[in-house]
Amino acid sequence: MFQCPICEQNTSIPVGGASVLPQNLHLGFEVEVAGYMSKMTSNSDVACDQCAEGSSDPAVVFCCTCHHFLCAFCLEHHKRNRVWSKHNMVGLDQEGARQLHTTMKPRDHYCSQPSHEDNKLNFYCETCSLLVCLHCTTVTHKSHTVKEISTIAKTHQMEMAGALEEAKVVVTKLTGAINENNRMIEQVEISKRNAFLAINQAFETLQQTLEERKKTLLSELEAISLSKTTALTLQKEQFEKMVGDIGHYTDMASQILQTHTDHEIVALGGLIPTELQATLKRVQTISLTPNQHSNITVSVQTDELIKQLLKLGNIFDFYPSPSSCAWISTSVAKVGTRYAVKIQSKTSEGAEYPHGGVEVKGEMRFKTHNGAVVYGEVEDHRDGTYTITLTPQTAGPHQLLITMDGQHVQNSPNDLDVRPKRDYRTLCNAQQVIKCNGPWCVTIHDNGDIYVGSDDHCIYVFDQTGQLKNTIGRKGSGDGQFSYPFGISIKGDVLYVADTGNHRVQKLTSSGKFLHKFGQQGSGQGQFNMPLAVIIDSNNKLIVSDFSNHRIQIFNENGGWLLTIDGKCSGNHSFQSQWGLAFDPQGNIHVAAWGSITIQVFTRDGVYVRMYGDLDDPTGIAIDDEGYSLVRVGGVMVECEDDTLASYSEDEKEMEKAERAVEWTMAKKRKLHDVKCVSYTVPATVLRSRAESTTKKYLGAYQRWRTWADARQGVPSFPVQGASSGAVRVGTSLQRRQDLFTLLLSLVCPSPDTVMFTFQPAADDMDNIVLALGQKKTILKQSKDLEDLKNYSTIVRTKDLDSSLMVVSDSSEAVTLLLSNQIVAFLNKNASSVEYIHLSDLYTGAAHDR
Repeated sequence: MFQCPICEQNTSIPVGGASVLPQNLHLGFEVEVAGYMSKMTSNSDVACDQCAEGSSDPAVVFCCTCHHFLCAFCLEHHKRNRVWSKHNMVGLDQEGARQLHTTMKPRDHYCSQPSHEDNKLNFYCETCSLLVCLHCTTVTHKSHTVKEISTIAKTHQMEMAGALEEAKVVVTKLTGAINENNRMIEQVEISKRNAFLAINQAFETLQQTLEERKKTLLSELEAISLSKTTALTLQKEQFEKMVGDIGHYTDMASQILQTHTDHEIVALGGLIPTELQATLKRVQTISLTPNQHSNITVSVQTDELIKQLLKLGNIFDFYPSPSSCAWISTSVAKVGTRYAVKIQSKTSEGAEYPHGGVEVKGEMRFKTHNGAVVYGEVEDHRDGTYTITLTPQTAGPHQLLITMDGQHVQNSPNDLDVRPKRDYRTLCNAQQVIKCNGPWCVTIHDNGDIYVGSDDHCIYVFDQTGQLKNTIGRKGSGDGQFSYPFGISIKGDVLYVADTGNHRVQKLTSSGKFLHKFGQQGSGQGQFNMPLAVIIDSNNKLIVSDFSNHRIQIFNENGGWLLTIDGKCSGNHSFQSQWGLAFDPQGNIHVAAWGSITIQVFTRDGVYVRMYGDLDDPTGIAIDDEGYSLVRVGGVMVECEDDTLASYSEDEKEMEKAERAVEWTMAKKRKLHDVKCVSYTVPATVLRSRAESTTKKYLGAYQRWRTWADARQGVPSFPVQGASSGAVRVGTSLQRRQDLFTLLLSLVCPSPDTVMFTFQPAADDMDNIVLALGQKKTILKQSKDLEDLKNYSTIVRTKDLDSSLMVVSDSSEAVTLLLSNQIVAFLNKNASSVEYIHLSDLYTGAAHDR
């Protein structure tokens, strides 16, 4: 076995010896160079290759062109020759030996075949993989593939040059990988050091905690033993004193009896027995048993603790990879509203990383040259998830950047469109008003055309300017004819119509050409009894409101029945006479049912999700892409978000106009983002008459009433509700904090003192508040009896407040802000006069269990 000097692979000498190994001129040249170098670096003289045998002149140089050692005489002869004078010469020393590889050129190679010795090997036989001469190409290699060596050399040169370039690229990558490995080795050492410090710190903390606990226990032990010892010592001293007193009187009596006369005995005899008897009686009144037992028992449950300590801590050899970390965010960013991004850290293999501690950053950049940057607040949940919250201040295109340990996570940076925050606290004014008879429903085509279902038993089509373009259908029961088309929905160029009076759903083109119909009057599967609304989802499923059957049916796009959501089921999510349907951004179905007081939410598979709102007979609903629900309750539009309400009322004379304007605006909302807002103002006389009529109506039938009242200028409307029992007693409660000032002012008599309440809530930051302050006994009683105090408030410790007073609230921050040093000083000064102060914008009636 030997190692090949070219490929460095171990191989064995073949049969026939080394002579049968493949021809290798490069190796032969290397061997030749090595032989010359050996002679040049030896300490012995080298004979001249040009001088005759027997010459004693040693060589002084080596000709790298001729491959000859030359003496001084031959060197002069070499220099005088016109051709040889240009040859490269090196000295016979170490420096000359080092120069051989760069200056020495391989000599010409000649054929080794007999009679061909003078022929150069200028050809290459590809069949035999052998260098041959011209004569060999005509004899032994006549029928083989033979090419000139220069042609083959050029091909090999190009291959080697390409291989060198590729090798450079690979070497660069390998060098980078080596550097990365070195960096990673350093990082491993850093991680090891950090982990070592963390482990040491954790166990030092444990040791400190154990030491502190040990000191506490020993201190408690010392206190208990000292208490016992002190008590026993005092008891012993009491016993010793009694023994001393008894001994004193007995010794005195013995002495008197032995030495004193009868007169002295008579004089002292009465006193000593009296004192001695008194002392003996005192002994009888006390316990002679030790007043403390000697046992001091210690209980340190170490078994479970030791088991937990043996399992304490984990060492992991994986780490989250930023490129594998996914993030989830809300669908829409709005100016002035907190925008949340949730990060789930994962390893490079895609497994969830269950630990925190990674540096996560988030920022939102406005896409201009000098765009503003909003930096996010990061919350580490310590389970591998992080929440980043940002509040954009400018509407327009932004870029969201999320990094983990300085590297971008998956899909970062990401483009984000920040929209102006919509204000639904006032009705939106339509750009124009389209007049048609009894508009019931509106939908918008992708091209901006407006489709309106009307009492004329047809569907009007208007362009964006309000000009009538087309009329689809007429009254009848035939294909493409309608009887009160109360529900329409369009997707692409397909129009679906809830043909209410004909108890069916029709499918038409956007131009009105009939395509298909399904359904008939009845209560069976796929049958209808007054279908009032139809909507279509992203999967082309049709959701139809089957009004009089009190259910919702789901079909495929061709009318094939898929599912029924029964509104007559038992439970909180039952509904009846459902009127309006809408999808939220998550694809859930929101149901507005006439005769209900809430909006029901279901998945597209019919699974109940939740309910929200407190409404009387909602009849229509629309949801924008920000998740706002706009519900029509008779002539009132109600905005719902996060289960809170805001109402917009209008004068009865303006009711029909307002309904049309609102429906028009809701239909146009995706196309007209810059619509201006107006509000409808109702005179006080109208409000009073409406409230009185509404109250009389509901007191007689339901013992419950509710009306929507318009507020003063600049303050949105708020609902006032009440209830009666037996006699006509109406209690009111304000549902929005905007009128909290009036409520408080009505509770305070302005004479002889003047009390001023100032509230400056931010427009977009109006959280609920519950706060009560007063005498402890009163506060404790009210906390049991009142709904808001019982369910939402807790005791808040207030520094420097008089000890006779107590504060309960749902927000310690609010207490800190309201009870300033001046207010606390005032309350402390008049603590005896303060019985009870209660601030709340929640229900404050009698508490009931939840």
